[in-house]
Amino acid sequence: MGWLDRLRSNKNSASQAKDRLQLVLVHDRTDLTPGQLGALKDELIEVISRYVEIEPQAVEIQLSQSGREQYLVANIPLRPARRARR
Repeated sequence: MGWLDRLRSNKNSASQAKDRLQLVLVHDRTDLTPGQLGALKDELIEVISRYVEIEPQAVEIQLSQSGREQYLVANIPLRPARRARR
């Protein structure tokens, strides 16, 4: 990486640092520990798997904030549905 690329990447790392700080603040305000968030993820996978086939290793759970509102966002990839043979 050249010196010019390093100058450009500072903006990206600053943006990443800001995102990390916002994530820490959201975790702090929700009073959820990382362990509780992991347990929540495991339970969501278990319950949703009862109804549809999912890719459990690809499930992502995030806490985010928009203004004063906090959100729990789940990205749960579904496996392709198998068609029943007639």
